[in-house]
This record gives sequence, C-alpha cells and structure tokens, in this order.
Amino acid sequence: MSSESNPTLSAVKAGGWGGTTSAAVAGEEARVLRGCAENARLQEQARAGLRKAREVESLDALLAEVRRIAALPLEKSETLPKEVYTSDEFFAWEVDEVFSKEWFCVAHVSQIPENGDFINLDLSGDPLVVVRDKSGTVRVLSRACPHRGMDIMPPGFGHDGHGPAVRRESSPACGSTRLFLCPYHSWTFELDGRLKACPEMQQAEGFERDDWGLKEFRAEVWQGFVFVNLDGNAPSSVAEQYAELGEHVSKWNTAGMEIVVAREWDVPCNWKVLTENFMESYHHAGAHAKTLQTIMPAKHTWTEQERPHFIRCHLPYKAKVRDEIADAEAAGGHWEAFPAVEGLEGEDRFEWGLMLGYPLFTFVLTPDQLVWYRILPTGPDSLKLLTTVLVPKSTIGHPDFGKMLDRATAEAVAFHLEDMEVVAAVQRSLHASGYQRGRLSHLEMPIWLMQRYLAARARGTWPGLDHPPAPSQR
Repeated sequence: MSSESNPTLSAVKAGGWGGTTSAAVAGEEARVLRGCAENARLQEQARAGLRKAREVESLDALLAEVRRIAALPLEKSETLPKEVYTSDEFFAWEVDEVFSKEWFCVAHVSQIPENGDFINLDLSGDPLVVVRDKSGTVRVLSRACPHRGMDIMPPGFGHDGHGPAVRRESSPACGSTRLFLCPYHSWTFELDGRLKACPEMQQAEGFERDDWGLKEFRAEVWQGFVFVNLDGNAPSSVAEQYAELGEHVSKWNTAGMEIVVAREWDVPCNWKVLTENFMESYHHAGAHAKTLQTIMPAKHTWTEQERPHFIRCHLPYKAKVRDEIADAEAAGGHWEAFPAVEGLEGEDRFEWGLMLGYPLFTFVLTPDQLVWYRILPTGPDSLKLLTTVLVPKSTIGHPDFGKMLDRATAEAVAFHLEDMEVVAAVQRSLHASGYQRGRLSHLEMPIWLMQRYLAARARGTWPGLDHPPAPSQR
C-alpha cells in the first residue's frame, strides 16, 4: 500500500510528519478495524479446527521448550512454539505465575486527578476499579460486591451510571462519584472500599458491617503511574523493582505529565505478539517503511544489556533528521509534534527510547512526549489495549496546542494502525498448519530477552539473577 493511495501512511516530510488529516485517519482506522475483525473470525475458525484435530502440547513440555530456547545465544535464537501464543493452558499459567504475581501498570494519575475520580478495568478476570478516595489516596479495589458477587459497575449493562456515579462520555470506563452503590441490593461503599450501608441486614446473626468492604488490592504509585499486585506478595516495591529504570524515566517528570490522547482497541492477538512487535524495531523496514523507517532506520536501532526487570532499546534519529531538528529550533520552532521536554540533553533529544518493565509496563520516551500502552490480556488470542500520549503541562498551555494535538493524534494512530494489521495477521497464522518456527535477527534482541524472562519466571526467578546477564549491543 503506497503513501499516495493511503494518506495516513504518508512519509515523514521536512520539518516533521505531515500530510495526515483527521478524516484520513478515521477512514484508515475503520478499514484496519474491519480487517482485524475479519482476522479474528478466521482465527477462531482455525482455533476450533485445531482443538478437534489434535491434543495441544502439555504445559510442562511447553515450559521445557521455552527454557531450552531461552538458553540459546542470541546468534542462534529461535521463535517459540506457536502453542505458547495460542494455548489456553499456557495462558492460564501466565495469569497465575506472571500477571498475578508481578506489578501491573493499570493507570496514570492524570486519568483520576480529582477525589472521587475512577477507572474501571478487568485484569486477569478480576473486575477492578482504580479510584482516588476522599483523602486523595489512589486505591485499587475489587468491583465484586461482597454480598452476592455483583459487579458494582458492570460494563455493557444498564447500571454504568447507577447511583451517584457519573461516567465520562469520551471514555465510559472512567468517571467520578461520591460513593459506590451496588445496583443489585443497594449496598453502598465509601471510596476507600468500606461498607457504608447495607439495607435489611439487621436480622443476619453475627453480621458486622466493618467486615464486609470491597476487597482492596496492593497498589502503588510510581513516577505518576498506578501499579497493582493482585496476589499481594510481590517481593519488592515498584520503586525498588524499577530503580534503574527510574533513572531514565525521571528525566521526563512523568508524574507531572497528562494524558492528551487516549484510544481504546480490541486487538485479536496474544499479548506477546503485540509486545514483541512493540519492542523490536526490525519491522520498521517493512510495516513502517513509509513512516518510522524514514526517521529511525531499523539497522541503527539497538538494545541495552539484560536486566532482571526491564528492557531498554534505543531508536536513534538519522543524521538528516537531526539536522532538521537543529534548523527548526534555531528558527524558534520545533520538529516533533510538540516542543521538546524541558531539560533533556544528549541522545535523549535525538532518539526514541523503547521500554518494557516486566511484564507489561510498555512505553516510549520521545524528545517531546511519552507514549504509554496499557495492555490487558483477555485470553490467548485477545487483549484490550489503551494507547496514550502524555505531555508536560507546559505543552498543554502552549497557544498552538490544539494544532499540535491534531498532528500528534494523526501520527500516533497512523503508525499504530500499521502495527494492528501486522499483529492480527500474525496471530491468525499461529493457528495455521503451514506455520513454521523461525530464526531471530540481532535486531530482535528484545524478543530473545522476553523469552529469557518467561524462562526465568518458570524457574521462579528473574533474568540475570541466576545466570550472567546478556551484554549490551553497544
């Protein structure tokens, strides 16, 4: 598909990205979403056929193969068995041994700026609400009423705005409330989860109201992001786990940033398919040939040494782009969609930094913004995705912010749609009888590191703690 036939895939032009319009982006988005839906339909047909045709490999056999592949050097690295991306049993292992035991990023504080603001989401089958309570404390509570298990704000039914809750039209999962009111029997809860009222319970012998609040999960705020640990037994705090990662993130003052673009997607692929695609830049040469490849060629990208809790990759701008940035700033303007984040120096001004905090804290630091993807796996073949753009408050106050935002939105959606086409098609092929295991390029080192992470979690540890860490590519 050429950039001439599809305006949203137009190449980066002098002075920045260009040529996109909201109408063009909307048309391309509708086309890609139709394609994803069709791939999901065909994928389910293939999945059903495979279930009838043969037995899926046992979990023990799959984990053993993951450990074998992870032990290979990068130069001999291979792709994982397709069942690792399609098996219900393997996905259940990930839910129990990875998602539930690790810190999981679920929100940014700018989504809940005022007391009473909340966000609903489902994580590993748990309906959760992230809320800023009346004292300003950010909490993560279960939405399952302790009376009969009713979801106190069930999506898709008639009670999204039940009681005092007011939902945001732009994002139905978000809103503001004074109290939580269960729509089933009108049990009422304070914003910290304590049971406030429960009508007609006076004859329940031994019933004590203080014993029946909403379950609260272990949660922490780090660098402005909200994390939850479902089983409550993470061995360290978020700050301790991501201490080294924080040295990079703190330069952007992410706690003081605000989300200015937020798009929700239902994606028909395994979480690893999306995350591998997010973290490796080899595919710039193909999927992003008309967009990202023109400013940060795949062959110049590189990955830092292995760490126990995160991956960091560097995507340097090519020399021509660096010259254009210098010329734009010398003229009093800026090359990217927004002005550069204040205080950035050196290579931070001239590259994108791809980050993955295990298991799924996935984001990009760019010279002018932060792009965060909240990935919520819903099954071996599906996930819910929130794509966001965060900028400093000073950027929001710029007199030309509206025009900047239009451009940034078009750019963010354009290259994400290119990725959507890829990941949907990859997942479908994982169910094909013609699927073949492949070899990895050195530019796909992040995929190899993710394999080593899964193998380490299968051993009950983290990468680099029970073996020498892999060296940096630079």
